[in-house]
Amino acid sequence: MQYISLPGLSKKVSRIVQGSTMLSSENEAEGFALLDAVFEAGCNTFDTAHVYGNGDVERVLGRWIKERNIREQVVILDKGAHHNADRKRVTPFDITADIHDSLARLQTDYIDLYGLHRDDPDAPVGPIMRTLNEHAEAGRIRLFGASNWHVERIEAANDYAEDNNLTPFAFSSPHFSLAEQMEEPWDNCVSITGENAREQQWYHQQRMPVFCWSSLAAGWFSERIPREEIHAHPDELFVRCYNAEANWERLDRAAALARKHGVTTAQVALAYVLQQPFQTFPLVAAQSGEEFAACAAALHITLTDADLAWLDLRA
Repeated sequence: MQYISLPGLSKKVSRIVQGSTMLSSENEAEGFALLDAVFEAGCNTFDTAHVYGNGDVERVLGRWIKERNIREQVVILDKGAHHNADRKRVTPFDITADIHDSLARLQTDYIDLYGLHRDDPDAPVGPIMRTLNEHAEAGRIRLFGASNWHVERIEAANDYAEDNNLTPFAFSSPHFSLAEQMEEPWDNCVSITGENAREQQWYHQQRMPVFCWSSLAAGWFSERIPREEIHAHPDELFVRCYNAEANWERLDRAAALARKHGVTTAQVALAYVLQQPFQTFPLVAAQSGEEFAACAAALHITLTDADLAWLDLRA
């Protein structure tokens, strides 16, 4: 595993981050075993959110951290202020309420990396940034950032912070993978692929870390469903979001490069994400320690600039 230090955070962050949506109190023993195996495989950073499992995911993750007595060895990436069915919730009140909920569920007094799970473009950035700064100053959150925000909004928020002597966003968490996202999987998601690929250059210029969700395109590169059978699975997330001719070509090219390197197609796709000119931390949803170790092996695959361009159909 590789680890990177982020300014303002005392702990190093594992280059690959394990997701937690599979955790539940009903299968807590299995969840603990998974987290143990992933942790032993070198991952110290775990992604969760206030809305996952209606709070149950945070509770399970918190119990595991407490029982193992490893709070100072792990980095928690948490998210809040997600919209609900009734209203948008990127408000000082909701940010504050969600942070306190998450701290209680996680049984901790601080969150290492805290992101706003969604954006409300109609909400002024001033109150948002002041609220996040207040919680950071109180020690409840360390670094804070945005998830599913376009770069124009992040830039506006950080400009406001600079003009008012406040701490700016330190990271972002959009979708990014080798596959172009053709349809958002959930409402108000932001991808920096396809028509929004221009945003990648902004992250490179700003040197802002990107914690990219669905870094393996929800299983598109697993090759578990043959092309001729894909239309029999219209409700599969990766079919709905990534089934396009260009992505089939990317898949074929990743498979060809995998054969050349003696690795899997998914590992090549993850290596592509890891070797971008902007700093990436891919989020994965490994179901076992072995699966996570396979993801981590992508760190040791070297792709040339020509490989990267060829995989993304730019050559």
